[in-house]
Amino acid sequence: MSFSHEFAANPRAATGVVTRFAHLLEPKSGRELEAMAQEAQRLTRQFFGKTMRLFAPLYLSNECVNICKYCGFSRDNPILRVTLTVAQVETEARHLTEQGFRNILLVAGEHPKFVSGSYLADCVKALRPLFPSISLEVGPMETPDYVPLVAAGAEGLVVYQETYNREAYAELHSAGPKKDFNWRLDCAERAAAAGFRRLGIGALFGLAPWREEATALAQHAAHLLKHCWKSSLTISLPRLRPAAGEFEPRFSFTDRDMTQLICALRICFPQVGLVLSTRESPALRDSLLPLGITMISAGSHTEPGGYTGAGHESVHKTEKGKAVPVIASEGEHLVATEQFHIADERSPSEVARKLREMGLEPVWKDWDQALAETAV
Repeated sequence: MSFSHEFAANPRAATGVVTRFAHLLEPKSGRELEAMAQEAQRLTRQFFGKTMRLFAPLYLSNECVNICKYCGFSRDNPILRVTLTVAQVETEARHLTEQGFRNILLVAGEHPKFVSGSYLADCVKALRPLFPSISLEVGPMETPDYVPLVAAGAEGLVVYQETYNREAYAELHSAGPKKDFNWRLDCAERAAAAGFRRLGIGALFGLAPWREEATALAQHAAHLLKHCWKSSLTISLPRLRPAAGEFEPRFSFTDRDMTQLICALRICFPQVGLVLSTRESPALRDSLLPLGITMISAGSHTEPGGYTGAGHESVHKTEKGKAVPVIASEGEHLVATEQFHIADERSPSEVARKLREMGLEPVWKDWDQALAETAV
């Protein structure tokens, strides 16, 4: 049974691990939260040692056919857009390799005209010699459409449900294929069937009550661990950040709430990777890392061409699916609009230095295809 069917039948399933997880999310005293933090840190060291995987997002395109009220790339936002050529993607990628990255996440809005399956495969093939680990965060596809991407060299697929609250989801996604709640919910399972060895899920906190959201996220994780056990799983905890459209969070999700959630996830899912992005401030990220985080981004840009300026000459607006040229003023340098503002602006080297000061070991590379070929 797919997770969409399971979730529709019982959106608040009281299975063992989910029941325990929900209990850990109940309001806690300072002493109780401290005990959770100590247990979470102990389990993190037991299963992951003192390592911290580093990755960088590389945005390919900010074109999108969906209307999502909270997203800077939403079709109805009159932003500056661009889709990088494969050569421009390589330019951005080489900049990231010079900074040390060997783990990359290719990100794009959902627009079949600009971001086709063949375009994505070409990007992956071009970057395969540079990056042992390539993951994708793109519009959901059918399993047969994922197969060529795996064959090209992509090993990971990341998809956030955004919110597991069906009513909120329907109201927030008013146009485009992303309107289909169940289609998105089953995306990770289709990706696993295609052969992706890493799966990433998450919710965008601030769209629905956080405890409700987190419990559904835990239910989803438990389902994937049971049914997609050949793939490793990571869980991301993005929190709404300022973006084009000026959408404001509808529900509170405080730093203390995030701390409690990270601890609960680590205690209930001790072997699952937890991801924290540059959406959070340096001080908060540094304080949360020992409690259960195993993977972080650094030096991130959330717009196509953000690292090197690649593609700036092709920046345009999009109206009814057609690119409309934008004339720059004299001396003006047009850049594509970012998906959201980041909070941690430290360089990758600064982040790596801080990790070492904290007694953690930055890991730039943790996988090579040769390992799989040797195993075969």
